[in-house]
Amino acid sequence: MKKLVFLSAVALALIGVGLVFWQSKTEVPVVATSTVDIDKAISEFKNSDIFISPQALKEQLGSKNLVILDGSHPKGYAKGHIPGAISIGFKGLSRSSGKPGDPLWGTILPKDELTHKLESFGVTNDSIIVAYSDTFKGPGSGGRAVWQLRMAGLTNVHLLYGGLDVWKNSGYPLTKDVIQPEVSTGLHLSDYNENSRNTLEKIEASLDTIRLVDVRSKKEFNGEDNSRGEARAGHIKGALWLEWTDLLNKDASPKKPEEIIALMTDLGIGLQDDFTLY
Repeated sequence: MKKLVFLSAVALALIGVGLVFWQSKTEVPVVATSTVDIDKAISEFKNSDIFISPQALKEQLGSKNLVILDGSHPKGYAKGHIPGAISIGFKGLSRSSGKPGDPLWGTILPKDELTHKLESFGVTNDSIIVAYSDTFKGPGSGGRAVWQLRMAGLTNVHLLYGGLDVWKNSGYPLTKDVIQPEVSTGLHLSDYNENSRNTLEKIEASLDTIRLVDVRSKKEFNGEDNSRGEARAGHIKGALWLEWTDLLNKDASPKKPEEIIALMTDLGIGLQDDFTLY
């Protein structure tokens, strides 16, 4: 399978479908989702281990080795989150000094800083890490965290299938309690896997041949909206457009592999092609 690489943070909500293409007071919704259906849907993906089902996560709540990362906006986290989850927000594992467009803004933290940050969450090399978010409001920042942690060499990292939406629809609890994780020591991260991302320099050098997919909104792609802080409106020359939400169902679960493949085929991108999302 050819590699799939990312150019910027906006595309990271696609991690759950991208890498598998080639996660006190309680609130209990009345609508339930069949665990059998979810397990079957997950099994249809080639690299299905990237996902964890809501049921599997619920069964592990309270486990000593479990670390849950909530990538929702802090205000959303405060309204209700999965018991034991730690709030990291959208840029919790990224450089955020300055503003969008500044050099290295939004990219993964340097290895020493990321190690220190993860140890403050209690992460060890034996941890089971699950990331999630309120997917559509996130947007998709649970996938962003999974991508970054796997790029740093942590393999037991999973995206909650369908994020907070499917968790709630499965009838599982939320809490407003905030935990204070026990700080860990001795975490070892690998040098970052550069096959998991692309760079401005590489893009510029191959602009006439590289396949780029812009996954932002149509208005952002057309240059009608740069409210997220882009230095300039519009899209990179030659980029194709596929909004990231098109790869998800209404409940925030990923569409079936064959549906995703069809969407990519419509763009002229096949299973063996390299491409970069941004």
